[in-house]
Amino acid sequence: MGHGTSKSTSSDESPVAGGSNSNPPPSHRHRIKQKLQFHHRPTASHPLTLNTHDDFAGIALVTLLSAEMNIKDKWLACISIGEQTFRTHVSDQTNKPVWNSEKKFVLETNGARIAKVSVFETNRLSKNNLIGYCEIDVLEFLSRVSDSETSVLDLFDPSSSDKPVGKISVSCSIEDPIETEKSFAKRILSIVDYDVDGKLSFSEFSELINAFGNQSAAKKKEELFKAADVNGDGVVSMDELATLLALQQEKEPLINCCPVCGELLNISDKLNSLIHMSLCFDEGTGNQVMTGGFLTDKQASYGWMFKLSEWAHVSSYDVGLNSGSSASHIVVYDRVKKRLVEEIIDGKIVLSMRAIYQSKVGLGIMDKGAKEILQSLSEKQGKKMNSVESAKNIPAFLELFKDQINLAEVKYPLDRFKTFNEFFIRELKPGARPIACAERDDVAVCAADSRLMAFRTAEESLRFWIKGKKFSIQGLLGNISCPNAFIDGTLVIFRLAPQDYHRFHFPVSGTIEQIVDIPGSLYTVNPIAVNSKYCNVFTENKRAVSVISTADFGKVAFVAVGATMVGSITFTKKTGDHVRKGDEFGYFSFGGSTVICVFEKDSIALDEDLLANSARSLETLVSVGMQLGVSVKKHTELSSLNIN
Repeated sequence: MGHGTSKSTSSDESPVAGGSNSNPPPSHRHRIKQKLQFHHRPTASHPLTLNTHDDFAGIALVTLLSAEMNIKDKWLACISIGEQTFRTHVSDQTNKPVWNSEKKFVLETNGARIAKVSVFETNRLSKNNLIGYCEIDVLEFLSRVSDSETSVLDLFDPSSSDKPVGKISVSCSIEDPIETEKSFAKRILSIVDYDVDGKLSFSEFSELINAFGNQSAAKKKEELFKAADVNGDGVVSMDELATLLALQQEKEPLINCCPVCGELLNISDKLNSLIHMSLCFDEGTGNQVMTGGFLTDKQASYGWMFKLSEWAHVSSYDVGLNSGSSASHIVVYDRVKKRLVEEIIDGKIVLSMRAIYQSKVGLGIMDKGAKEILQSLSEKQGKKMNSVESAKNIPAFLELFKDQINLAEVKYPLDRFKTFNEFFIRELKPGARPIACAERDDVAVCAADSRLMAFRTAEESLRFWIKGKKFSIQGLLGNISCPNAFIDGTLVIFRLAPQDYHRFHFPVSGTIEQIVDIPGSLYTVNPIAVNSKYCNVFTENKRAVSVISTADFGKVAFVAVGATMVGSITFTKKTGDHVRKGDEFGYFSFGGSTVICVFEKDSIALDEDLLANSARSLETLVSVGMQLGVSVKKHTELSSLNIN
C-alpha cells in the first residue's frame, strides 16, 4: 500500500434504489467481517482439540495432483484421515485426470496418520465405483529425505491389494507452528491490503484490529505498528507486521473470536485457537479446493440420487445409534487406521430390517409365526451353504467385500474350500493375529474380528446402545451356576459381520468351568435390531454361555450369540480345559453373529479409546488379539507393593 488508504467503494454503501437511504452505510469493521465470511461454508473439518502441545506435530498440506488410469472415464478422488473425508471435483472424460485439489490436516503425534486415497469412476446415478486406492503414512511421508514434496504412488484394485490399476501423484508438505502463526497473520492482514503491494498504512492496520472487537487490542495497535515501522515513514511491510502480530498473539491475544465462523476462542489455549483460525480461514477464503463434511469415502462418492434421498429424509448418514432413517448406513471406527469406515450391507436387506425391527407392526409379524420362519430359513440356508454347489458363491462374496477380506491372511488357497461354509469358517495363517502382551495374563484381548462396544456397566449399554426394554445381565446369562458374580459387571460386545473371520478366541487365560446352551430365536444382530426398542436380541436369541475362571479377572462369562442364518455354534474346547488368551474357542457357521464378554464388577479397566467411542454410540473395528483392558486386581497389588 502507499500512504493513507485506497479502498474501493463497496456496493454495500450504495443507497437502496427507489427510496431514501434511511440506514447508515455499513462501517469499515462490518465490511471487513463480511469479506472474511463471504466464502465460508460450514463443514465437519475443524480439528479435534489437542490435549497437550506435545500432541501437535504440525499442519500438513496434502494435494491430490493427477492420476493415470487404465480406462477413460470421469474421475473423482477422496482422501480420508481420522474422522474426516474430503473429495475433489469430477474430472473430464479422460484416463489422465487432473485435480490439483488440496486440503490441510492437523497432524498429531499419537493421532491419525494413515490417509486413504480412493479414486472413483463416476458413471453411476446412485453411487460411484471404487476403482483404485492407496494408503499414505503422512508422518512418514513428511519425514523422508527427498528434494521433492511430490510422489507418484500405485493405486491398487480393492479386490487384490497387489494388483495395480493406475498411479496417482500426491504432494505433501508441513507447516511448523511458527510458520502457521506467521502465515495466518499474513492472511488476516492481506484483507486490508487493497493494492496487493504487500504494505500497510497505520489506518488500514487500525481498521482491521477494530474489526476484531477487542478493546485491549485497540490500545496495542499503535505500539505494534510503531515497532514495525523502523524508518518512521508510516508504511510497513506485511511480513514485518505479521511477525509482530504473531508474537503479540502469543503473549496477549488480540483476537478473541474466530473472524470467519464467529466461534469464541479459548484464550488460554493459544495453540488450538491458532489451529482453528488457520484452518477455518483457509476454508473461508476458498484456498482449499476439496469439498469437506463427509465421514467416509463411500459417502463422499455417492451421486445425486443419494443426495436426493438425504434431502427427502429417506436415508441419512451419521455415526451413532442406527435407528429410523439413520439405519440405512453403518459407520464404524477403524482402531488401527484411526478413521471412519462404512460397513457394506445390501440396501434391500437394510430396508427389510428397518421394516421389521424398527416398527411395532414388523415385530408384531415376528410374534405371529415369523420367528419359526426365521428358524426354518436359517436351517435351510445352513444346509445349502454346506452343499458342494454353494462353493460357486465364493467369488461373488469376495467381490462384494473386495476391500474388506484379505486373502493373503487365509491359511489355505481358495480351491481348498469345497463348500461356502468351509470358506466362511476359514482359518488364518499362524501369526496373522498377534496377541497383545502374550506373556501377561493380566492383559485381556479382543475375542473376535468384529465391531466392538464396551461399557463399564449394563446400565451404560442401555443408555448408549442396547434399546431392548428387557435387557439385563441375568437375562443374557440365563441359568448358569454363578449368576451373582456378574451383577453390575463390565460388558463387551463383539459383533461379527458376514465378511469377518468367523472363529472366536479366548480373551483371557484360565479354565473353562461350564458351557450352557440356551435355546431361542434367531434375530439379526445388526445394530438396526440391537438399537430397536421393540425386540430384545441378546436375551431372546439362541446362545451358548461359558464361564472361564481366571487368576487375574475372577470369573469371565463368554456368550456366543446365534443370529439369522447362523444355525450352528461350534466349540473347539470343552469344559475343564485350561486355555491361554488368544487360543481358538470355536466358530460360527454362515451369517452374522456376536460374542459378548461379561467381567465381574471392577475387575477390568477397559482401554479408554474403546470406552470413548462406545459413549458416542460408535462401534470400534478390532481384530483378535488386540488389547482390550488390564486387570484392576493385578495393578492394585502391584501398586501396593510399590508403596511398601
